[in-house]
Amino acid sequence: MNKAPKADRYELMEKIQVVDFALVELTLYLDTHPQDSQAIQQFNQLAVESRDLKNVYEQHFGPLRQYGASFSGYPWNWKDGPWPWQL
Repeated sequence: MNKAPKADRYELMEKIQVVDFALVELTLYLDTHPQDSQAIQQFNQLAVESRDLKNVYEQHFGPLRQYGASFSGYPWNWKDGPWPWQL
């Protein structure tokens, strides 16, 4: 696994959190405005961005998502910290 500098880890995690926060907000908005095609388009674009950012994070720092949404390296690397919620 390619280890990037620690500062990059925090910067990337912040980007992931910003995008995921926007996805939560758009989800709440779309629950009450299901016909808003622009919001749906923005949601879909952010969903792709979130997926891509998480893939980059995992390539450099290890698994981010649990329950089969992320693969583990060998040896099992879920024990390696810091964990996402510790950043």
